[in-house]
Amino acid sequence: MTNYWYKDAIIYSLDVKSFIDSNGDGIGDLAGLMQGLDYLTCLGINCIWMLPFYPSPLEDAGYDITDYYNVDERIGSLQEFVRLAEQAKERGIRIMADLVVNHTSNQHPWFLEARADKHSRYRDYYIWLDEKPANDGPDIVFPGVQESNWAFDETAGAWYYHTFYSHQPDLNVSSPIVQKEIEEIIRFWLQMGVDGLRIDAVPHILRNKGPEKFDGDPHAFLRSLRKLTDEHGKGVVLMGEADTKPESYKAFFGESDQLHMLLNFYLNNHLYLALAQHSAAPLSRSLNVLLPHAGIRDQFANFVRNHDELDLEQLTEKERQQVFDAFAPEPDMRIYGRGIRRRLPPMLHNDQRRIKLVYSLLFSLPGTPVLRYGEEIGMGDMLSLKERNSIRTVMQWANKQNGGFSTAPPDQLVWPVISDGTYGFETVNVADQANKRDSLLNTVSNMISIRKSYRAFGAGEYDVIETDHPGVLVHIARRDASVAVVLHNFTGEAINLPVPLSADERRYFTEILSDHPYEKFNGSTDYIELRPYGYRWLYKWPLAMIIENNP
Repeated sequence: MTNYWYKDAIIYSLDVKSFIDSNGDGIGDLAGLMQGLDYLTCLGINCIWMLPFYPSPLEDAGYDITDYYNVDERIGSLQEFVRLAEQAKERGIRIMADLVVNHTSNQHPWFLEARADKHSRYRDYYIWLDEKPANDGPDIVFPGVQESNWAFDETAGAWYYHTFYSHQPDLNVSSPIVQKEIEEIIRFWLQMGVDGLRIDAVPHILRNKGPEKFDGDPHAFLRSLRKLTDEHGKGVVLMGEADTKPESYKAFFGESDQLHMLLNFYLNNHLYLALAQHSAAPLSRSLNVLLPHAGIRDQFANFVRNHDELDLEQLTEKERQQVFDAFAPEPDMRIYGRGIRRRLPPMLHNDQRRIKLVYSLLFSLPGTPVLRYGEEIGMGDMLSLKERNSIRTVMQWANKQNGGFSTAPPDQLVWPVISDGTYGFETVNVADQANKRDSLLNTVSNMISIRKSYRAFGAGEYDVIETDHPGVLVHIARRDASVAVVLHNFTGEAINLPVPLSADERRYFTEILSDHPYEKFNGSTDYIELRPYGYRWLYKWPLAMIIENNP
């Protein structure tokens, strides 16, 4: 399974700027991340997804890039990046970089040359019109903030297209010249030591925009990127952000010749619907929809919370309202009419039972788990920050100045630290939780260890087992002769569920993880107990059958 390492990976998503500040200037840096590698190793992480670390004016948290071939000098240098990749590999950790090529910053030299000279070679890197079209564009991504997909540039005397903010002009990816540039960017970072690329806004990259059209199938571009990375020969993985309907997934996986992984927005949406309804049905339905869409080489990347808004576009309007009512009852908790700008613990009122249930799901459901920094300790949010920045506060390491993130004065931090209330660094931090056996940090670390130790998870084959109780999800994972059966109770009531195994099967299973020390599971019982919001993982080793059959 070496070439499919991503199926058994535990991915940790972080913004270097928010993780550890090593020099006291208020901005996290590569040197700080290198200091944090031992922590990530102990947690069980074996892949770091680094959010954009390139030079940027930081008008959109680094997703507005001014140089694709360098590191922002505020966080380090190319030499330090290479050292980071080397030190990570020594610990068995791979590096995944964010590839943001739908757009650049309007301060990128390409755009500055394009706007200054219509005959510049960079003019065709962007999408221009002399007159603003009557139809603004197919999609206003940030309603209430963004009014149009076209912005007028005084210097150019023309209108340019932008999918997102007006300071992020879209690249003309339909142009073969731009496609070659993107391939060069990828080659560069492969040489620097990255093992994977998370591609931002994939469906938007492949859209025809304004007067610019792809010559043929836009997915041919993805196939060319897959060919490029496959030829690199070191198991480089492409993970795509594609918040689309499941019937579109095949188009992005292709015949295992496009993306290796897709971030699983559909499952994420239905996870929150299940939590809101206290019912397993939404997750059960979504799994039955999703499972046929991933082949042997394809994989979904599951997450509880990403770095943007909790986008609920894959739910119906009625379902979305249910989730809003449960987890974002106040207007300032919602964003763009479709999403939530909170982290999980505040949404669940810090109920540790439900929070741990969610992470049990994350580490046992089909797909590769993706943790966002701070999730493992239950960090909160800061709704006073603008838009999506509410969940971008700095990492909380200890009960000391700035949560141990930095020695800089608080007003010089790149993002604030949560400093009071239930989720303040005095209460929620790594150092305190490391010493508490039942803390969220140690619970998550234990879940990761167990997942990595048992072969059925990750690259296994999955099925949903129907039960008579609407509040319980039971799913099964198989890999070779190893089998896992996992149960989750979405209700606040204790449940005695008929064991979803035959009497003959039961005797080979043992319990490997649970929310509580239940009575020992064995083959003689017909029912299995689940506490309110409880979970249990049962496992069958091939060795158990061998021992019994060869006394």
